[in-house]
Amino acid sequence: MGFNGLRGMHMTPNKALPLWNLTPTTKITLLAERENRVYRLDVPNEHPSVLRIHRQHYRTDAELTSELQWMAYLAAQGMVVPTPIPTSNGTLIETVEKHQVDRLSWLDGKPLGESGKSLDRDDRLLTFRNLGKCMARLHTLSDDWELPANFTRVHWNAEGLVGEQPLWGRFWENPRLSAGQRNTLETIRDQLRGLLAEQAATLDYGLIHADMVGENVLICDKQPYLLDFDDSGFGFRLFELATTLLKIRAEPDYAALETALLTGYRSTRPLDAQQLPVFIVLRALTYVGWIVPRLHEAGSTKRCGRMIATAVELAEEYLEA
Repeated sequence: MGFNGLRGMHMTPNKALPLWNLTPTTKITLLAERENRVYRLDVPNEHPSVLRIHRQHYRTDAELTSELQWMAYLAAQGMVVPTPIPTSNGTLIETVEKHQVDRLSWLDGKPLGESGKSLDRDDRLLTFRNLGKCMARLHTLSDDWELPANFTRVHWNAEGLVGEQPLWGRFWENPRLSAGQRNTLETIRDQLRGLLAEQAATLDYGLIHADMVGENVLICDKQPYLLDFDDSGFGFRLFELATTLLKIRAEPDYAALETALLTGYRSTRPLDAQQLPVFIVLRALTYVGWIVPRLHEAGSTKRCGRMIATAVELAEEYLEA
């Protein structure tokens, strides 16, 4: 999400090439400037690959190593995800001029969607059924995995969502909130804290991707491939589905797409979706906190307004119900 914390970044990608014994003739193409700066590397007679220069101070080396270990495990189990390419020294993460860098395998495919734009797919229901299956498989494989020593990732638990210091910030203190909006978000926060305190122990919890939005899902031969595990960690499995569903709320066939996603998931893994509306509200709240340190960026005023409007609307619907 969003390109922040990379201001003032002076490191150029060619400075990382020697870590993989790549020559200066390697073709380097900028793909994205979001949380990380992402480049495509084209080396003669090799498949393309991806170089990531990470946003400073967002993840520790241990967290990034854990992310890459998880992705490598998923790939070894047959899931199509980017896999780490070790340096010539066998390391997964290195630091160049105070910037963490890593290299991943390249995946072909077309993004499922783009934020702020309608889905442009003919096979919509099949796509979402397959995505549901993909989610379920990810969760099942992760539950079966014996975590490596020192494995560490963030926790999208009650504290991480509505605690005193949520992972993406104190959303109820967003400076663009009106007094009434702030009151609504404080009220919903109190209610959801109570609900999670009562029910967290009964909800499915484990490793999740945590950011399966359109840009992070590639479709190839009707199958979804997952990108960008940057915000992955431990979390409620309903939060995984809610992240995808929140972004497609405006689709005219939303109800059918939600049903397709749940059907696909349940075809391989049990799921109690009774509290899914709660997690859609929770996901919307996180974005109101996420945007705060990015309010200086171009276009942030409109984005912040949309995020607040969505969160307040969902919160009010929940409180009224």
